[in-house]
Amino acid sequence: MARGKPALWSAVLGLPFVGAGAWLYTGQETYPPDVGIPFVLFGAFVVLVGAYVHFVSPSAPRLSDGEEILETRHPTQRVARVKVAAGIPLLALTVYLLYFTYYPYVYPTLTLVVGLYLFSVGIHTYWTNSLTTYYVTTNRIIKEYRFVSLVRQEIPRSKIRGVQERKSITESLVGLGNVMVASGGGHSLEIRMRNMEQSGSFADSIRNLVSE
Repeated sequence: MARGKPALWSAVLGLPFVGAGAWLYTGQETYPPDVGIPFVLFGAFVVLVGAYVHFVSPSAPRLSDGEEILETRHPTQRVARVKVAAGIPLLALTVYLLYFTYYPYVYPTLTLVVGLYLFSVGIHTYWTNSLTTYYVTTNRIIKEYRFVSLVRQEIPRSKIRGVQERKSITESLVGLGNVMVASGGGHSLEIRMRNMEQSGSFADSIRNLVSE
């Protein structure tokens, strides 16, 4: 089962679209009823995918003899919440422009498109973060993501050649960062761990593992 409550929060975010679409289809006469159908479909999609995400998660990695998990991390949901929160006022503004003003339709269309984009990117980030797990074991670094299929990246401890931490100005202000772990050799691999709280301490734990 995925961490957090993706089914609950997806329902909270998706059902208002279903309700708005149902009202547009049956409860008003200003616009054609078919205008409500895309809203119902979008809201139902958010609810159903959230329920699916709730019950899907990467399985714990299979450990070799003597191997132990030293640390387990997940991307923070702070970035996803900010994106969703940025989209909701624009969607509310769309309703206001359509029903309480006489502005040309280009304005509510613009706020609707931008609001839906931010909302969709935010909910997608929330689902992705819910299904992403980072492990540091005594032998390797692992990144796992499962939606339909499992995607697992790992770098053995002996092949780690670089650990890098990156923070943008915004990430520094909100206490987030990204950690990149790179391997050496002819077929180099890089694991990117994004949107992490206390990224500095996490990067240090990997450096300490390599130096042992």
